[in-house]
Amino acid sequence: MHLTDMAPKVPLKSFKRTKIVATLGPATDSYEKIEQLIDAGTNVIRLNFSHGTHEERLVQIPWIRKASEKLGKPVAILQDLQGPKVRLGDFDGIINVKTGEELNFEYKCNYEETGRIPTQYDLSDKVKVGERLFLFDGKVRTTVTGIEGKIVKAKVENDGILLKRKGMNLPDTDFKGDILTEKDMADIKFGATQDIDYVALSFVQTADDINRLRQILTDLKSEAKLISKIETLAGVANIESIVAASDAVMVARGDLAVETPSESVPVVQRQIIGLCLKYAKPSIVATQMLMSMVDMPEPTRAEVSDVATAVFLGADAVMLSDETANGKYPIEAVKTMKRVALYAEQHPPMKTVYPFEREHTIQNAISGSIMTMARNIDATAIVAETKTGSTALQIASRRPETAVIAVTSELRTAQQLALVNGVKSYVRPADPEAASKLTDWLLENEVLKSGDVVVSVSGRYPGVAGATDTIKVRVLE
Repeated sequence: MHLTDMAPKVPLKSFKRTKIVATLGPATDSYEKIEQLIDAGTNVIRLNFSHGTHEERLVQIPWIRKASEKLGKPVAILQDLQGPKVRLGDFDGIINVKTGEELNFEYKCNYEETGRIPTQYDLSDKVKVGERLFLFDGKVRTTVTGIEGKIVKAKVENDGILLKRKGMNLPDTDFKGDILTEKDMADIKFGATQDIDYVALSFVQTADDINRLRQILTDLKSEAKLISKIETLAGVANIESIVAASDAVMVARGDLAVETPSESVPVVQRQIIGLCLKYAKPSIVATQMLMSMVDMPEPTRAEVSDVATAVFLGADAVMLSDETANGKYPIEAVKTMKRVALYAEQHPPMKTVYPFEREHTIQNAISGSIMTMARNIDATAIVAETKTGSTALQIASRRPETAVIAVTSELRTAQQLALVNGVKSYVRPADPEAASKLTDWLLENEVLKSGDVVVSVSGRYPGVAGATDTIKVRVLE
């Protein structure tokens, strides 16, 4: 029995449309916890390659697929690359810093012997005088005052402390495409041999960063799609071209709130979601969504509002990081997020409208026609035949009130569509009658009922990408 041979247990109108991304970590590093995460409402499992080993992933990936199969639910696996996360190096104790003091940084130096603060990344050939250098994830702010050989000098602007391995942010620094580290390349090569659906690239600055990684994955014969993580000032400045070049986009609000003014993050979040809808690319809102649930069984009211706002704005997915990786209540966090998303979807206060026009293409015209038709005839479901997922993406990007069911001959496509708002996927052989046969099956399993109206979209050449050209309306008997 295939995982998509199991009929859903809830009516179409009760589906959770907004998808949930959960991060694995020490709190969820077992088959039982992974099954519970998926059963609670998780659609995408994130493997954070900033932590853990390849050996651990070799165990976790089969666990995810086994749980997905058991629960009859396609689940996407997301490989999140660390990227050039600039951090302080190792030193003992705490370094106290004072306003006006000048600090010296050097790549992999010994603090006790030199008095210079070690870094895990050589900044000397990247930074320029006058650029901002934030330490301890923004708690200590400095400005670069000079570069002497491999030593970077910076003036402190506020009192604070420094601890080893804490993050450094350089919002003004151009890394000139150098965002794939040796570790990333090793992780990419490993991931290309594994059952990975998405690869997330950290600290994306331009579309060239994505194009470069896409070529690497193509050369490695990887089927994974690419997610751009927007967390730099340069990424925000080049956002539309990045969205167009990506397969999906993550609003990585943690570093973004340090690299850009924190008050700009809600505006950037809305901008990214709107552009993703325009280009039919899934969007993920991430970082601190239910952060208090790392230690507490209930979220704050502000966190509930944050998740609901992402739903109202049209995000495809909302993400849990520390909440499920290290938190005391990982399963409860997923259940809470699902509960909030469902309530927000069922009680929308308004419809968010973004001021853009779509390209005039045949696929866009067909997707728009399906939307109008489904709405006018009060259709129960839209059934879309799709090889690559593109047709389902185009329809879903219009956020129809009607449930979208994708039928595909590719298991990889079904898993990748697990990230997409409002889409439920089934794998069936390529067939001119694939949509009709799936509809009959859903009718037999009482997911649909006699009298329901279904709009289906398909192509003359089943299993051929980009051949969608036919719309049918069917009243079930």
